[in-house]
Amino acid sequence: MATSTQYVINGVEALWPRINRTYRFDASENRSVPCDPLDDGAKYEIKFRMNKDTAKKLFLAMSEAYGARRESSWPEKFGNPFEKDEDGTYTFKASLKGAYGKEVTLKPVQYDAKSTKLPEDFMLTTGSTVNVAVTFTPYFMREAGVSLRLRAVQVTKYVPMESSSPFGSVEGYRHGEEDNPFEVVQAVKEEIVAKDEDSFDDFDEPTAPEPKKVVKKTAPAPKADNDALSSIVADWDD
Repeated sequence: MATSTQYVINGVEALWPRINRTYRFDASENRSVPCDPLDDGAKYEIKFRMNKDTAKKLFLAMSEAYGARRESSWPEKFGNPFEKDEDGTYTFKASLKGAYGKEVTLKPVQYDAKSTKLPEDFMLTTGSTVNVAVTFTPYFMREAGVSLRLRAVQVTKYVPMESSSPFGSVEGYRHGEEDNPFEVVQAVKEEIVAKDEDSFDDFDEPTAPEPKKVVKKTAPAPKADNDALSSIVADWDD
């Protein structure tokens, strides 16, 4: 039997939440798949990661709920059910069956930070920060414990869902980046140079032309001033 008192676990990290609809584990696919609330194993579920202080407070509240509901044949107490991670944090889960008997349960409600109800198909993501509202269900079967029945989730920090690309990074079109004019000029120059290896000579420093050999003519004996002037002009033209 679940306790009627609701408990809120504040500021935890969502892990693999499946609360937009009911899911069940498919052994053939080795994963959880969407299903109808009345299917066997159908449930809403969220795992969460919490720090040590939050975990201690939650365990104390669970122990109090267990003591309040404990039957005489039950053990006096139960062990710590949380998984401790290498970084010192703890993980646990809260869930809710899709139906009890043939009665479909109410879907856990999701809210944003302002307590505004989120759309029915809102997909909470791993890594988001949430507050989780639960009720406690003490039990004793082969072992004693307290399960957390999921009631609602408040999203205080949402991490957008990312899809992984099956491709590696290659040269080519890059969306949202402006063309670099210097890269274009460089590419054109490289293309010109690569067309013909012999064209490398075209980029060498120009060589000075060989000086034209001037053949001096033997001047005839001067006849007059006009003849001397004509001889000088003829030599300059050469």
